[in-house]
Amino acid sequence: MRLLVVTVFLGIFSLAALAADITGKWVAQVPGPNGSREITFDFKQAGNDLTGSIAGPRGAQEISEGKVQGENVSFAVVLELTGNQIRQNFKGTISGNQIRFTRDAGRGGPVEFTAKKQ
Repeated sequence: MRLLVVTVFLGIFSLAALAADITGKWVAQVPGPNGSREITFDFKQAGNDLTGSIAGPRGAQEISEGKVQGENVSFAVVLELTGNQIRQNFKGTISGNQIRFTRDAGRGGPVEFTAKKQ
């Protein structure tokens, strides 16, 4: 009986570890001052490390400092606008084929949105 409980417990942990891989394309409608914009995330995950890019109306930008820890994901993007660099920090919670994000660019307050896996 004890062996069965241990086996089931290890099986659940194995499935949880596999479920956290977010490699692939994700699409979100991100609210902004002039309405929503479609943003595409292209993630590549290796263990807890996350790389990739986001693409939207201003083109594609590489992500940096990407991490996935359990159900949590975080990364940064640096945009160049009119000669100024703007850092955007993204934090999200993974739930199946969705990630609930909060983006903070240090001005205008945080923006919340949901990305869906394609």
